Amino acid sequence: MVGALKAVVGVAALALASTAGAAPKASPADKTVVLVHGGFVDGSGWEGVHRILVRDGYKVVVVQNPTTSLADDVAVTKRAIASAAGDVVLVGHSYGGVVISEAGSDPKVTALVYIAAFAPDKGESVSSLIANPPPGAAVPPILPPVDGYLFLDKTKFANAFAADVAPQTARFMADSQVPWGVAALEGAVSEPAWRKKPSWYLVATDDRMIPPPAQRAMAERAGATKEEVPGSHAVYVANPASVAALIEKAARSAPGAAPAR
Repeated sequence: MVGALKAVVGVAALALASTAGAAPKASPADKTVVLVHGGFVDGSGWEGVHRILVRDGYKVVVVQNPTTSLADDVAVTKRAIASAAGDVVLVGHSYGGVVISEAGSDPKVTALVYIAAFAPDKGESVSSLIANPPPGAAVPPILPPVDGYLFLDKTKFANAFAADVAPQTARFMADSQVPWGVAALEGAVSEPAWRKKPSWYLVATDDRMIPPPAQRAMAERAGATKEEVPGSHAVYVANPASVAALIEKAARSAPGAAPAR
């Protein structure tokens, strides 16, 4: 009896010793998701994604970029990263992909997620990436610049940007457009964060703003974990569940940031 008790105690001690040095399992509360919007829109489009992430235990920061220049937008995004608790999963939609490619070098960022987004390499910008569209690709209805800023034709906004969004919402998005600075389109990335950080990419297969073949090519070049869903350029508005699911996969898979020294 005494011998059996000693054996049980010994096994328990070994089990405790083997787990004592193990790092605690990461939970959603250990990471903050920072959401970066693209051109012509603001951060309110992330509402559905925000709701899901918060429900699932993540802390979320929604960036409100002025979309005036890449430098300005990166500065605003870096302030959001600095304010975030724990490691950061940095998410960008459309032009927001350029912003996160530049801002994502911050040591707090452990993962990048591109949602129907530009993923430029060193020296590339939105302007250079859209300079030679593939034959037959849809042409976004961008109006000529006024005072250095761009808008989409309101009458064509829904079809081009938000074909699967509820009509009333698409109309609101068209009427509440944020001017997109030509300087932002011309801002070139210095050192893309995806070269050093793990990345994920969601291709919207019905996108009429960034051609799906271009999205796939950028995702493959970045070595991103790629998923595809049917959806317009506003897939994050129309299908927040799929977008949030990919973000959560990235958050669970990404390594932790190196401890500060």
